[in-house]
Amino acid sequence: MITKLNLASRPFRNRTLPYLVALLLLALAVSGGTLSFAKLRDITAKNEIAKSEIALMEDELKTLKGKGELVQQQLSPEQSALLVAAHKLVADKTFGWSRLFADLEAVLPGSVSASRISVQNVYKDADKTRAELEFAVLSRDYQSVMTMIENMNNSGIFQAELRGQDLQKTESITYSEYSLRLIYTPRSGYSNTPTDVAQTQQGGTE
Repeated sequence: MITKLNLASRPFRNRTLPYLVALLLLALAVSGGTLSFAKLRDITAKNEIAKSEIALMEDELKTLKGKGELVQQQLSPEQSALLVAAHKLVADKTFGWSRLFADLEAVLPGSVSASRISVQNVYKDADKTRAELEFAVLSRDYQSVMTMIENMNNSGIFQAELRGQDLQKTESITYSEYSLRLIYTPRSGYSNTPTDVAQTQQGGTE
């Protein structure tokens, strides 16, 4: 016996499936919302921990800065001078002396020769290293010395100021020694060579 199903008069209805699908979507939404909330809470907690650590480090820095200032106030003049010398030595380690000599040679006229040079100070100005130098040259031609000073001031790396002139006489020639104050700023982008470092370290141990 064959039974025919008339879908028009007796439509097939599955009332369970839509509810199951709805429950599944609801479960997925709840799970996603729970995970998102948990992640947000975790991020918030980490941000609070980071803020606390930053505040703690700032307090420690203030404390250390205060202790440093207190120690400096308690230093004797001799100890303060030693501290300045130590800082200068650290600056010297990063200074390219062979580059300085090359830059000096580039601005010296043929009739002018260097007689002595001494470093008075090496310091940082923003991100640049500068050196304050006492520099002396020998020449029989005053105009050549003035040309040298002009070359230095136009170079962008030297600031030259004439400080004195000392007449020198020998049996055969007469010349003058000119004393200058120089501020030297190496060109940016120059890195010390191994020769620079070796010369500086040798100078610091003498």
